[in-house]
Order: sequence, then structure tokens, then C-alpha cells
Amino acid sequence: MNLFGVLGVSGSALAAERVRAEVTASNMANAQTTRTADGKVFQRQHVIFQSAAQSAGQVSAGGLLSGSFSTTFGAHLAGIAPSHIHPVAGLENGLGAQSVGGVEIAGIVSDNGPGLRRFDPQHPDADKDGYVTYPDIDPLTEMVDLLGATRAYGLNVSAVQATKTMITASLDLLK
Repeated sequence: MNLFGVLGVSGSALAAERVRAEVTASNMANAQTTRTADGKVFQRQHVIFQSAAQSAGQVSAGGLLSGSFSTTFGAHLAGIAPSHIHPVAGLENGLGAQSVGGVEIAGIVSDNGPGLRRFDPQHPDADKDGYVTYPDIDPLTEMVDLLGATRAYGLNVSAVQATKTMITASLDLLK
């Protein structure tokens, strides 16, 4: 995988983890929501990730690169590279036409659990028996999910920074 592919993978992970953190924050904010705009109890949301395979240089997640830049940069590097350096087999101009991984959001699904029933006859959403149905959201679980999303986001930021440093060092070598 080339350095631009690493940026694309990290960029897709940054976008996915941002969505995961937003959904988790929404779950926490709605932990006491007994009625949504459609009149139903708020349902906990889950983010589903899936693998994303796309060709290098066509990284769209996070908007980090476009195919034309990668192709143009590869052509320039191929033009100035010493003739005794040969591209790796299977890689176009040494920069890559191979499949690059990443992550994308497959969907956001609702937890269709029954919710938690609490006795509160004074609540405006209480049923005829005085019970109110709250979303089945555990703040501890949501905090762990948020911490995981935050850590993953931070690690991907570190990967982007390291990749930028490597690209800068590579460009300095060409001077």
C-alpha cells in the first residue's frame, strides 16, 4: 500500500468514528426521551461498519484525495525516479492501482428492544397503569462506546500525522 492509500484508509476511519461518536452522543442525550416527534419512545441507535475496498487514488471518504492528484503525482514521480528503480509488480507507477481498504458506514440501525418501564403516574407519557417507557440506554455502555470512538479517532489522527511526515520526508529526499 502506498502512503496515499494509508491516508485514505485513515480518512475513512476518521469519518466513520466521527459518526459513531455522534450517534453515541445522541443516545446519551436521549436517554430520558419518552416521546419523539413521531410519538414513539426513542430507540438506541447502533452504527454498523463495513469494509470498503476501492482503488488507490480514488479515496473519497473524508475528502482527502482525488484520483487526479494521485495520478498526476505518480506520473511526476515516475518521470523523476532514477531508471534503476523499478515499480513494484502489480503497482502502477509504484503508487498503486491495487485495492485499498478502509471502513465505511453500512448503516445506522435502531435497537428494537422493549425499553425500560418505570412507575411514574405523574409523567405526561404514563400509561393507564402509571408506567412510563424509557429507552433502554445504559450510560456506562454509551460512555465506553464513546471512549472507544474517541480513541480510534485519535489513533487515526496520529496515523495521518505520521503519514504526512513520511510524505514530507520523501519529498525532501527528491530535492
